[in-house]
Amino acid sequence: MTDPDASLDPAAPDLDPAAMRKHYRAEGLAERDLADGPVEQFARWFRQAAAQAHLFEPNAMIVSTADGDGRPSARTVLLKQFDERGFVFYTNYESRKARDLAENPYVSLLFPWHPMARQVIVTGVARRTGRDETAAYFRTRPHGSQLGAWASGQSSVIASRAELDASYAELAARYPEGVEQVPVPPHWGGFRVAPSTVEFWQGRENRLHDRLRYVAEPDGGWRVERLSP
Repeated sequence: MTDPDASLDPAAPDLDPAAMRKHYRAEGLAERDLADGPVEQFARWFRQAAAQAHLFEPNAMIVSTADGDGRPSARTVLLKQFDERGFVFYTNYESRKARDLAENPYVSLLFPWHPMARQVIVTGVARRTGRDETAAYFRTRPHGSQLGAWASGQSSVIASRAELDASYAELAARYPEGVEQVPVPPHWGGFRVAPSTVEFWQGRENRLHDRLRYVAEPDGGWRVERLSP
């Protein structure tokens, strides 16, 4: 059988990362254009991102954490809610990210909206959502996703894919769709990231990008500062 990747020469010019250049010509971002607060500004950009036909899953964000010893890890997670209290995602509380957050609650969220030459970077503290809030969201999940929350011991080592599939099949038999309600797993729930900074990054020509960052003030307000690109 022919290896479809056999013809790919890693030294070929078109595969040279240093030669891959994108020239940004998007409109800039000025202080006068910003909303009064970061959540309102995020909502504006999020609506625009959701309207982009070529932007897959605009609610996808890179969640970066570090454990108690400062060892970092990152993964892509889906944003499920945001408001003035913060940005919410759901996960297994026994996963690596959750274990990290138990030791070190400081977290960074990155929304990479490449087709728009935009990024949003949130830094803040993550706290677990209440069980009532978790249960309310869990009920909105598709039946298969509810079963998956039970079947997967997220981040744990398993012997094979067959082990995972067998666990799912057992749960599907125990909780038939439309017949038996799937209970909320006690080891599964949400995190809300209360932001301390929210940076809006807009790509510009010549790598002179616009970077405007909201910084939380002690009185509950926000100040805006411009960062050099």
